[in-house]
Amino acid sequence: MPAQHKNIRLAPDYYMGRRSYFVTFCCEGRRALFTDRDRANWLIDNLRRQSTAYRFAVHAYCVMPDHAHIFAAGLETTSNLLAFVRNFKHTTEYEYRKRFRRALWQKKFYDHILRERDSADAVAIYIWANPVRAGICADPREYPYSGSFTTDWKTKMAPVKPWRPVWKTKTNVAPV
Repeated sequence: MPAQHKNIRLAPDYYMGRRSYFVTFCCEGRRALFTDRDRANWLIDNLRRQSTAYRFAVHAYCVMPDHAHIFAAGLETTSNLLAFVRNFKHTTEYEYRKRFRRALWQKKFYDHILRERDSADAVAIYIWANPVRAGICADPREYPYSGSFTTDWKTKMAPVKPWRPVWKTKTNVAPV
């Protein structure tokens, strides 16, 4: 009997409309594929095209050696995060596999639907600071594979209340 895959997604309606999302894509086997400048820029270019086509504003992104983070918001009631991510991963997987004869992405992705209490600036800064936390650079503005398609992000690096994804907190209990 084939192994059952656990569904880690909420109902599809949660991924529709003008909502904001923190999304992480991991490379297959967590291989460091994006240390190469051309590959990292290729991924960013694909992200820009797909986010435009699927009507998402990418407020922050960071392409790390073995994964990528985005903070995206639906621009219309018909914006569909699942379709956007599916097409982004499919398109980049197909091109990568055709060129290198290897898988690019892990099967699933991680997402967090932002709540009203989540600060958009704090989420963006969390993403841009990822290379600093990983010891790749001392200042997030030095990292060439971070950015935003909607704002001059380097001016937004002022201190704000820190944000962490719920799965990285000690308890996953929401404050009352």
